[in-house]
Amino acid sequence: MSGPDGRRVVITGIGVTAPGGVGAKNFWSLLADGGTATRRISFFDPSPFRSQVAAEVDFDAELLGLGAQEIRRMDRAAQFAVVTAREAVADSGLEFDALAPHRTGVTIGSAVGATMGLDEEYRTVSDSGRLELVDHEYAVPHLYNYMVPSSFAAEVAWAVGAEGPTTVVSTGCTSGLDAVGYAAELIREGSADVMVAGAADAPISPITVACFDAIKATTSRNDDPEHASRPFDGTRNGFVLGEGSAVFVLEELDTARRRGAHVYAEIAGYATRSNAFHMTGLRPDGREMAEAIRVALDEARLAPEAVDYINAHGSGTKQNDRHETAAFKRSLGEHAYAVPVSSIKSMVGHSLGAIGSIEIAASVLAMENNAVPPTANLHTPDPECDLDYVPLTARDWRTDTVLSVGSGFGGFQSAMVLAHPDRRAV
Repeated sequence: MSGPDGRRVVITGIGVTAPGGVGAKNFWSLLADGGTATRRISFFDPSPFRSQVAAEVDFDAELLGLGAQEIRRMDRAAQFAVVTAREAVADSGLEFDALAPHRTGVTIGSAVGATMGLDEEYRTVSDSGRLELVDHEYAVPHLYNYMVPSSFAAEVAWAVGAEGPTTVVSTGCTSGLDAVGYAAELIREGSADVMVAGAADAPISPITVACFDAIKATTSRNDDPEHASRPFDGTRNGFVLGEGSAVFVLEELDTARRRGAHVYAEIAGYATRSNAFHMTGLRPDGREMAEAIRVALDEARLAPEAVDYINAHGSGTKQNDRHETAAFKRSLGEHAYAVPVSSIKSMVGHSLGAIGSIEIAASVLAMENNAVPPTANLHTPDPECDLDYVPLTARDWRTDTVLSVGSGFGGFQSAMVLAHPDRRAV
């Protein structure tokens, strides 16, 4: 994806905070091993709920470098974003103090903002719901930060010293893809030179669990948490809620090369569409996702046959998995049957707005390691999902070009093409 003056945008730093391990190295280790990080919810007593499993992050904010005041000020998701951004910045090798601050920006995606903080503070000010008239004096002093998701981007900007374009993107479960896509566009058009971009969500709270219970979107397989997330499997019965963050350092390719940076991947194409159809429903033909894929490939100047691996949305609901399968066939034609596809939600759950960025991280690390992470727990393929979903075990596979897609409530459908910058014609 190049701008009017030929600016090509690449990823030079990666940070990941995900279930199963904090840090990009630990994250990839889990995926490569085909392990799962889903378990019974431990943050609160889940016994009253239909779905009692989730993919939680073992996260010690103090151990990961946050000070007492930062921990007091920030919701858990904001803490994820800052810790993850610091990892990405360190990984990039960029000296942020030497950058022009007004040419450095931040874009953070989040679907549900400070859900955990708001839930905890409501319980505090209402005395666990017993008071109809709440007492605000019992609330945390920084409650306003919880009310405005823009505080996530502000916290990251303060952490890295960015004074350029700074925003939060909230488009449901495609937020993580869209935030990175938007950041790439800012560099491409010349509005910024460096962007710190990604997403964070920490939604594992009673209110979120209750909401998904009500529409029966999450799994009720509580007796076997480790194997509860089963994308594309005929026995699946809903997704597993997760949490986490992934953040990247984006910059222009020529600049990265001049400073000798390690370039993970080029953001070669990106597109997003809406189905304008239903808040939670999906058309079975996958037309809108297929259109996003087509436009992203056109922007990358790549044919469908160039795609080496598809990192699927793969939520583990029957509606989504069949919709997505149809979209791949519609957009890639016969190549859809030849390209490996997998869903990492089988291992790290569905972290709502964060998962798109976490899946970009998985895609980039798949390119880095020439391996395709598996779809864990896929033992009984759904006959309607008849593509190569890489069941159970990672596969050694040359991955020069990866397609990562997302689907979100509200009808959002997004696609991103990641490519090795030296192995494709421009």
